[in-house]
Amino acid sequence: MNELIYEQPLNEKIRSFLRLEYLAEQLEFNLKHDHQHACFYPLFSLWELCERCDYRNDVIKELDRHLNQLQKWQTLPDADNTNISTLIEQVTEKRHDISQLFRLCEPLKHDRFLIAIRQRFSMPGASCNFDLPQLHFWLSKPWKERKQQYQAWIAHFLPLLDGVKLLLELTRNSTEFEPHTAESGFYQGNGDNLSLVRVRLGANPSSYPTISGNRNRFAIHFMDFRLQKHFDGNVSFELATCR
Repeated sequence: MNELIYEQPLNEKIRSFLRLEYLAEQLEFNLKHDHQHACFYPLFSLWELCERCDYRNDVIKELDRHLNQLQKWQTLPDADNTNISTLIEQVTEKRHDISQLFRLCEPLKHDRFLIAIRQRFSMPGASCNFDLPQLHFWLSKPWKERKQQYQAWIAHFLPLLDGVKLLLELTRNSTEFEPHTAESGFYQGNGDNLSLVRVRLGANPSSYPTISGNRNRFAIHFMDFRLQKHFDGNVSFELATCR
């Protein structure tokens, strides 16, 4: 087993961004492989989330915050201006792309095929061919043709998802991993306005972490997977606390 990284968001904004990133990874995976009707689950989940929340404005505000911070760093005497300028260009580009998004899910609402099958996917086992003959027909088409249509559906979300990906990359790169030890399977830490806690374990770990906390304090409990109870031994791990 390769090393594992566990992440715990410490505010609702980062929690939402991590969910969007997870769905974006599923969409990308489905473009590389023919997963038949399973490809619709991340698409419909993303559609529903974007109908509930105004992620567009949240992402723009976060990009503006990072842009202001990068511009401040650019004025420091020892600043890596080349790297910072590249990041400023990336943030500015993503901000522009997202600012052009309006009524994000509207194009999908006019797709009769998606509308017909969407509500069925929330029902257990309701995507059988007798329930959804139109889906059965669509799945019979060549993968190349279905892939092109799938790309067209997810294209509406890509500017938003690319912006979220960049924000999480900036957040994760704001600090480096440092070695720590959880004595008797427990570790407690403090911080100032933290947004994300990351725990990295080496290959073949003996336990897994459960993380809880808020922006100023967090706790890590290591659990024995086989026994499903607290792990009493010492655990060496690496920790990154991101703002």
